[in-house]
Amino acid sequence: MKTKQIQRPRGRRARGGLTLPRVLSVAAAIAQASLGCRSEAQAPASRPVDQVLLGDLYAQAQRTNPRAAAARAFVQAAQARVSGASRPPDPQVQLGFMNYSIPGFAPMPAIGMTQLQLMQMIPLAGKLSLSGVVAGAHASTAAARAEDIAWDVRNQAAMAFYDLYATDQVLGVARQTLRVLQDIERTAEAMYRVGEGRQADVLRAQVEVAKMGEDTLRMQAMRASMVAKINALLDRDPGSLVGAPALPRFPDGIPARAQLDSIAFGGRSMIRAGVEDVRAADASERLARKEIIPDLAIGVQVGQRGGAMGTERMGSLMIGASVPVFARDRQYRMGDEAAAMSLMARSELAAIRAETRGRIGESYAALARARTLAQLYRTTVLPQAEATVASALSAYRVGSVDFMTLFDDRMAVNRYRQELYRLEADQGKAWAELEMLTGRELMDPNTSRSEAGAGSAPRGGAR
Repeated sequence: MKTKQIQRPRGRRARGGLTLPRVLSVAAAIAQASLGCRSEAQAPASRPVDQVLLGDLYAQAQRTNPRAAAARAFVQAAQARVSGASRPPDPQVQLGFMNYSIPGFAPMPAIGMTQLQLMQMIPLAGKLSLSGVVAGAHASTAAARAEDIAWDVRNQAAMAFYDLYATDQVLGVARQTLRVLQDIERTAEAMYRVGEGRQADVLRAQVEVAKMGEDTLRMQAMRASMVAKINALLDRDPGSLVGAPALPRFPDGIPARAQLDSIAFGGRSMIRAGVEDVRAADASERLARKEIIPDLAIGVQVGQRGGAMGTERMGSLMIGASVPVFARDRQYRMGDEAAAMSLMARSELAAIRAETRGRIGESYAALARARTLAQLYRTTVLPQAEATVASALSAYRVGSVDFMTLFDDRMAVNRYRQELYRLEADQGKAWAELEMLTGRELMDPNTSRSEAGAGSAPRGGAR
């Protein structure tokens, strides 16, 4: 990195101390940085006029996301199959022209006739009702999985929303810090030119300005990528603008861990889908065991032919059944297959429940960590850091500490503020993850923290 060469005026001797006017000018710049960064933390620079509520993003994602639409269509297809599963096979109708002469194609005397035959296969032993149970369970599974996809889309929207919120807030602090650093750089250069500052202070200020400019550009690129991710989630043009996310109000408390587990086992759509899979597998196993019972076939046949006494009509009744000749290799194997599928469904359900418990534990710990650290930053770390800056500022005015000490203390406050925004985003992500795992809304996504006001956040708990 190239640094600007600053020449001192000739004929003037550099002095190690600082005059009172110059000290006050630098102190004013640092004080303005404190106030500026504090206000910037509340309203980032270049924030779009329109704000985005998390609830609005949820609603748009459910309406326009292609995965959610495909899942809903799949549910409709599965439900359409239920009614036909409990009906017997369609009857077969045959029209026959028996014993006709060729090539004249006329009925032969005494034996030529026209026949109409109707055949119906009737499954026995409750096979039709079991088939209806299997189809209904599969339709319920499809509905539960579609709901899980909706929750997953909702969770993805929340992750992108909170990432964008943290980026906007951190970017706002970075932009304000960059402007402050540029002011400090100009002040340091002016002091160095008149012999009242050190070249090391100027070089350090230049380095910090370059680093902060790089961080700002990187975060701008990050914001562009997050906007593109949200637009893809909403199936919109990549260049569509996304306003500044408004942080929703979080509940004051967290539900008990045991309560979250109980809600998840009864409400998470993936677990309900697993339960329906087990029900379908059990019915399929019972159905497969009944395949050894032959199906009944009933047929009615009506024929007529011309004779010396006029038209003669005749009828026939036929009764048949399928014969399980290859039962050892077919019907019995079908039962074994169905039993294995039932065991697999139960194992998958147990795996989903174990995964749910584990992920709830992870999200619960992440939420507790983010809430505790955010509270620590608000009540202890940031106030103490601000007090340190105030103390360093007073000491700098009387010459007790150097410029770089004051500068480092100010930069530390900015880093703490940025970390607080990231903790707020982590807290929101943890709430969204818990909502997906429990299948229940745990917080209000339609009211921003600024609208709720201080101390008006709802109590934590499942609703």
